[in-house]
Amino acid sequence: MKTHIVRARPADADFPRAEHLATKIAEVAADPVEIPAEVAEMIVNRIIDNAAVAAASLTRRPVTSARAQALAQPYRPGPRRSGATVFGLPAQRWVSPEWAAWANGVAVRELDFHDTFLAAEYSHPGDNIPPILAVAQHLGRSGADLIRGLATGYEIQIDLVRGVCLHEHKIDHVAHLGPSAAAGIGTLLGLDPETIYQAIGQALHTTTATRQSRKGEISSWKAYAPAFAGKMAVEAVDRTMRGEGAPSPIWEGADGVIAWLLGGADAEYHVPLPGPGEAKRAILDSYTKEHSAEYQSQAPIDLARRMRSRIGDLDQIASIVLHTSHHTHVVIGTGSGDPQKFDPHASRETLDHSVPYIFAVALQDGTWHHERSYAPERAQRPDTVALWRKISTTEDPEWTRRYHATDPNDKAFGARAVVTLRSGETIVDELAVADAHPLGARPFAREQYIAKFRTLAEGVLDPAEQERFLDAAQRTPELAAGELDQLTFTVSNAVLDRAPRTPEGIF
Repeated sequence: MKTHIVRARPADADFPRAEHLATKIAEVAADPVEIPAEVAEMIVNRIIDNAAVAAASLTRRPVTSARAQALAQPYRPGPRRSGATVFGLPAQRWVSPEWAAWANGVAVRELDFHDTFLAAEYSHPGDNIPPILAVAQHLGRSGADLIRGLATGYEIQIDLVRGVCLHEHKIDHVAHLGPSAAAGIGTLLGLDPETIYQAIGQALHTTTATRQSRKGEISSWKAYAPAFAGKMAVEAVDRTMRGEGAPSPIWEGADGVIAWLLGGADAEYHVPLPGPGEAKRAILDSYTKEHSAEYQSQAPIDLARRMRSRIGDLDQIASIVLHTSHHTHVVIGTGSGDPQKFDPHASRETLDHSVPYIFAVALQDGTWHHERSYAPERAQRPDTVALWRKISTTEDPEWTRRYHATDPNDKAFGARAVVTLRSGETIVDELAVADAHPLGARPFAREQYIAKFRTLAEGVLDPAEQERFLDAAQRTPELAAGELDQLTFTVSNAVLDRAPRTPEGIF
């Protein structure tokens, strides 16, 4: 890996195109390196993971709305282009690829239940899969092409997350997704570095927004934001393939992202990228979720499940303090200052970003469920509300250091829980990483990804369709050109009828 120093440049600076970060990323995307077997295997795991969470969210309102919008953009197959598939619908019901990326991106993201990578910034790199897959289906590419494109998407997003903090300046993390998806599509299609360079610039320019989507009263836009970034990436590549350009230098320009949206003229960012001929392996540093909740609450859920037998009667709890990282404290803890995080009538999206709520329910139930744990009647239970309001978070510098550690064996996203009983007795325990983490008690491998898929697809996909999809997904590297329509799933009309009726829009 080579680390690139990135900073804002004055308008009159001598700053050749070859030194732009977008150029460096485009060169990585265009590098025809081989994909290591373990990377291809993990990409297949994440294709299965995305489909699992999409199945579980298929009849939720935001997903239903996005699917209806996509269906209003049908695509008639031609000699070289066929359209793309939408989760839940027959594979031959083609829609325009940017709208397939949109609908599938919302389905994947709605439950906040797929993969994650955390460093200077945070991310869900599986968000790269819907737009890159949609373009691959539309243009009749092979499974091997798809694997190459996804390896780039994961690599670029994770490398940007390692080096460029967005949340410090209240910029939403999907600003790293637009460029990564554009780069991944560039790899998929074998585009030249100049075209990819322009697409990266357009994608970043159109997907930079504030973090209010994850603050205060959190709405369904939390799921829509990454889908929008993927859709913008598809459109950006289309325009640049037609010869259209982008603002540049997009990161380093005098009026660019760093100068006015990030650290300003004095800021310096260190972005690691693979060198020429170096394999794209970043996906192996990411991790998925066993529980449908913000990633920083994965270890606390497992910790609560472990502690409940030691605590015994939960009514005897006087207080619980979770000592954790700065990020966990200020984003999903009491350091956020958000009263909504203690509101029994809050939205599912808000409860998903409330570690006090999550810890309380995990303590009481000893488990976590993507629907039951967020149900209004569950959140409004008086004993839950009482326990919930006894829980607070505080930053511990050691947990913050471990959150930002570069050594994978030291990096941690957990907490130390100090439970004080009414008697004055304290019960203390800590957990550094979630059980499903690669270094956890039960690391996820292919068997666990398949089990997660079967669990979330139960009652949604017929058993035969589950088996068909799993077989196709595991054969992704061998799928021939034009066979990527197998990487979707179809459900019965009876399942789709369970989805809420949504009002008509413009389309």
